[in-house]
Amino acid sequence: MEKKERKFEGAVVNGFVMLFVCLALTLGAPALMIWGGVEDMVWPIVLGALALLLVVFLWCGFMMLEPNEARVVTWFGKYAGTFSEAGYFWINPFYGTKKLSLRARNLDAEPIKVNDKVGNPVMIGLVLVWKLKDTYKALFEVDTQTMATTAQGQVGTDVKSIMNALEKFVRVQSDAALRQVAGQYAYDDEDSKSGELTLRSGSDEINQLLEQKLDERLALAGIDVVEARINYLAYAPEIAAVMLRRQQASAIITAREKIVEGAVSMVKMALDKLSNEDVVELDDDKKAAMVSNLLVVLCGDDSAQPVVNTGTLNH
Repeated sequence: MEKKERKFEGAVVNGFVMLFVCLALTLGAPALMIWGGVEDMVWPIVLGALALLLVVFLWCGFMMLEPNEARVVTWFGKYAGTFSEAGYFWINPFYGTKKLSLRARNLDAEPIKVNDKVGNPVMIGLVLVWKLKDTYKALFEVDTQTMATTAQGQVGTDVKSIMNALEKFVRVQSDAALRQVAGQYAYDDEDSKSGELTLRSGSDEINQLLEQKLDERLALAGIDVVEARINYLAYAPEIAAVMLRRQQASAIITAREKIVEGAVSMVKMALDKLSNEDVVELDDDKKAAMVSNLLVVLCGDDSAQPVVNTGTLNH
């Protein structure tokens, strides 16, 4: 999208110089009028009155900007440019100005309920760092000033009202972008073998996609996304308990697989060691019984209760 913001090229005077001029006129005009009255002369009175009118006009042209602030300047409704130099200045009072903040802002969005790729309801929230980049788009591409209407029905023109209106715009668009991204992925990889990107496992890739979607939506308002991160992710309350049991069952199965794998390895090692060192010679039935007993001991949850055999083994 074309950038329409441009630098204000009109006349800008140092504020302290104009402050001295205004003070001199404010004090000099009444003195001139008094002198004309004392001397019974008309021209000093007229000149003093004109000077008073001029000084009232001049006092309306002062403006002050702090770092990372800007003023959008208009000339009878026509965009004249954006002035963003910090300091104390004076411009023609016929120019209209609206102050905007270019500083970074945080948005900690409340978790919202969305359906993931497989239809499971999940709660997901984000934290967003944004700042204003294009003042023209912020004021004239989006109906910011109407959105900043006060409770009394007046159109908001102060920086707080306009920035709050932009924040509302960011909140709505971030909600839409978050729903769009969350709907493209499953919450979790249920079989843990497909390798598919999920909301839980693909944090970096998903955050990058979320930033991209937010940039596309917020570019209309001249807003730059500094960072966007998913900061809350959980199953919705109505299915959270069921999904927790599923996760626990999956964890138990995985643990059992590891236990059985280790037990089989230990039994094989025991049989090989007995055979290689000629400790005892076992037939197939005795090996089967020994394997069965060892697996029960190694895979069981309860402690083993050993039984001492005082008999003999038949060869």
